[in-house]
Amino acid sequence: MIILMGVAGAGKTTVGKRLAQLLGWRFVEGDDFHPPANVAKMAAGIPLTDEDRAPWLERLRGLIQEALERGEPVVMACSALKERYRLLLTVDPAQVKWVYLWAPREVIASRLAQRTGHFMPPSLLDSQFAALEAPKDALPVDVTPGPDAVVAAIREQLGL
Repeated sequence: MIILMGVAGAGKTTVGKRLAQLLGWRFVEGDDFHPPANVAKMAAGIPLTDEDRAPWLERLRGLIQEALERGEPVVMACSALKERYRLLLTVDPAQVKWVYLWAPREVIASRLAQRTGHFMPPSLLDSQFAALEAPKDALPVDVTPGPDAVVAAIREQLGL
């Protein structure tokens, strides 16, 4: 299980889909498990609270647990901005590997400005960076070079 985390616009979905395809693993988009109320709140430009995120994180934890029990290899995209979120989702530290996709704020802002079809507006970027607790136990990968280079770096660093 590989979980790609980071702020909106870091490339979690793009990198995750490419990585999963290359590995022949299942890709899971964490955002797909948000309750409708969370999606509506973010679409309206209102940052989520910890209380808003709790049921979403519990759903993801259950999905992770089930995948590990089945021995199903998964690449998941999930913001997991706070340490306590990552601790909750790390069902088994031996089997859950975290990759922190990061870039300078200007790079992320530029990407968000170009993104279409996502419920989270660029106006929430500041709240994402404010909530971000950079992980200590994750593989940090600078996404500035682009998705193909990021996927290659992840595969090299994780020996995949």
